Amino acid sequence: MSSETAGTNPEPAVTEDTANGHAAPDQSTQLQATAAAVVGTGTGEQWLARYGNSLMGVFGSPQRVLVRGAGAVVWDADGNEYLDLLGGIAVNALGHAHPFVTSVIASQLATLGHVSNFFTSPTQIALAEKLLQLSNAPSGSRVFFANSGTEANEAAFKLARAHGKANPAADGRARGTILALDGAFHGRTMGALALTAKQAYREPFEPMPGGVRHIAFNDIDALRAALDDTVAALVIEPVQGEAGVRPLSGEYLQAARELTTRAGALLIVDEVQTGVGRTGDWFAGLAAGIQPDAMTLAKGLGGGFPIGAIVTFGEGPSSLLSAGQHGTTFGGNPVATAAALATLHVLEVQDVLANVRTVSRVFAEGLARIDAVTDIRAHGLLIGFDLDRPVAAGVVTAALDAGFIVNAPGPKTIRLAPPLNLTAEQAASFLAALPALIKTAVAAQPTEGASS
Repeated sequence: MSSETAGTNPEPAVTEDTANGHAAPDQSTQLQATAAAVVGTGTGEQWLARYGNSLMGVFGSPQRVLVRGAGAVVWDADGNEYLDLLGGIAVNALGHAHPFVTSVIASQLATLGHVSNFFTSPTQIALAEKLLQLSNAPSGSRVFFANSGTEANEAAFKLARAHGKANPAADGRARGTILALDGAFHGRTMGALALTAKQAYREPFEPMPGGVRHIAFNDIDALRAALDDTVAALVIEPVQGEAGVRPLSGEYLQAARELTTRAGALLIVDEVQTGVGRTGDWFAGLAAGIQPDAMTLAKGLGGGFPIGAIVTFGEGPSSLLSAGQHGTTFGGNPVATAAALATLHVLEVQDVLANVRTVSRVFAEGLARIDAVTDIRAHGLLIGFDLDRPVAAGVVTAALDAGFIVNAPGPKTIRLAPPLNLTAEQAASFLAALPALIKTAVAAQPTEGASS
């Protein structure tokens, strides 16, 4: 941003002299409102060297250093351009630097950035009302705001525990079991991790919080057998994104609602990845005709700004957590809730969900014409497709080199979760390139028996 647009902050600038501990000759110089003024510049190689010396290695080595984005396109520190078909893993619902969302965030931050939870703000209240309206929540429903999907699921975990105590089993003991599904991913904090099925994520941190049991995916008989009066809640994702975009059937979702009600257990639907228009409907579970007892949201809700939420449906679930039993420092802050309101506004007024459905069909039809693609699971703009051999990681690498960002959740599976306003032309550009990307990945794969 130029000095003409940097605002009228009366504070003196941090010049090279002041940064070195010397008095600046001109105290009236304005701060430059750019990240480069604070962090400096460098090549991708230079930034990655600094990364390796300063950050924990929990994400491995970053593939690129991204410095700028506009819509569905991003640029790295070396000036290379990429079509972002992952969207921060289903986060950047309107792409990067959406002008309306960024203007609302800047305006709110310049007005009121943070208040403690001893207070509230108009944006927090308005967003809660908007989510209740979009989800057709009945009277008595409520919202709790967090900072992420895993935090929303931690709240759901505590909700289930509270329900188990308030509604004991026949022998008078609290319902102590929470059911989740094989393949589930609900986050990496300890309660959410207990709900997550992947052993590689769980094993280093065991023992997990107790009482969680995983049952077969999409298996109504297994669900029926598991649901007894010791179960406090069933936690499900309408589509398992981390497992390769695996959907639950409509029959399973209906059975989950009916059987949990009959057993006196909560049905908690994790819409962290599927919610807020990702599948072409506002919420995938509700679109399937079921109303859960609680629904968790995050990712696309803030359009790139961190926010999570849990919506509880009706007086019963909404009264399980009382004052002091849960909380957050930053959850529901004015800037995050303003960002979410702005995102929802654009999705509504520009009918972005119709675009999701249109571009989803473009992907599905285009992928079906590629010989090496064996299975396609397109749920709006949450798309998984399988290849005829385990070269998905190689396709990710080839795609990045060719200017496309995609993800491989499995050895044969590619996942796409692009901005919801991605154009059909942008989708077509990837589809045109994909056969060559697959050939590059196959050619790069070591031949069987070759030395390492």
